[in-house]
Amino acid sequence: MTAWIALFWLIVWTLVPGLELRASIPIGFFQKDITASLGRPLVVAACLVSNIVLGMLVFWLMGPAERLLRRWGWFDRRIWPIIARAQHKLHPYVEKYGELGVAVFIGVPLPGTGAYTGAFGSYLLGLDRRKFWIANALGVLMACIIVTALCVLIDQGAVAEESWLRRLFLKTQSGQAS
Repeated sequence: MTAWIALFWLIVWTLVPGLELRASIPIGFFQKDITASLGRPLVVAACLVSNIVLGMLVFWLMGPAERLLRRWGWFDRRIWPIIARAQHKLHPYVEKYGELGVAVFIGVPLPGTGAYTGAFGSYLLGLDRRKFWIANALGVLMACIIVTALCVLIDQGAVAEESWLRRLFLKTQSGQAS
C-alpha cells in the first residue's frame, strides 16, 4: 500500500461520524500495511489534523445548512429535533465549564461525543466560531492522546491477553495476535 492510499483511508475513517480518530488511530496503529507505509507518528498526526479540520468544517457549514434545510417542514419536524439533542447533551458542560467544557465533551472518547456532536451543539448554543475552534482543537488533541495511549498500552502488552480491549483492537485468536 502506498503512503498516499494509506493516508486517504485514514482520513476517510476519521470523517465517519461516530468514529473519527477514535477508530482511525487504532486502524492505523494495528493495520500492518498502513503502519509500514506511514509509520505510527504520521498516522497519529494525520488523524489528529484531519479530525481538527473536520470539526471546523462542520461548525462552519452549520449556518448555511440550517438556513437551507429548515425551509422544508419535514426537516423542521423530523430531523431538527435529532440535531437539537446535541445541544441538550452539550449544554450542561458549557454552562458549568464554558469552552473548556466543550473541549472535554469533544475529547472524551465515548459514543455520542466528538467533533461532529461538539460542532452541532456549539453552533446551536451560539458559541463564537473562534472559541469553538480552540475548544475543538483542544478536545481532539485530548481524544488523540487518550486513544494513542491506549493503543501503545495494547501494543506493549500492558493489556491482558484475554481482555475485550485487546480482542477488539487486535482480533486475537487463542492468545495469538493475527
